[in-house]
Amino acid sequence: MLSIGDIARRTGVATSAIRYYEQAGLLPPPERSNGRRRYSEETIERIEVVKLAQQAGFQLHEIGVLLNGFDANAAPSERWRELAKKKCEELETKARQLRAMQDLLSTAARCECLTWDECRRVLATADGGSETEART
Repeated sequence: MLSIGDIARRTGVATSAIRYYEQAGLLPPPERSNGRRRYSEETIERIEVVKLAQQAGFQLHEIGVLLNGFDANAAPSERWRELAKKKCEELETKARQLRAMQDLLSTAARCECLTWDECRRVLATADGGSETEART
């Protein structure tokens, strides 16, 4: 059995984060020995999955679904596949939003407008509007 400090050193995760993961249900409650938390090696594996899911952009509540939101017999591959599909769709939507923001900012960076109304009209065209660009 491992102490919380051992787990923190081996995973590179702060002890406060480990406690938070417990509270959030991402880790099973640890055993206690003389009031101290004691973890199994499986805790390290679980934390590594949490870290990997975070790198993929999953929020903690989504990681909770990945770990605990499926039938107990569901294979990890089934869990990843279902949640990854949803996350990819979400990221594609965000990518479109980012491209639109970038287009708007590129137009704004070239702005030579003399009034706010003129700027509004010019920037509206960058945002898919139909007005003719003025002064850019």
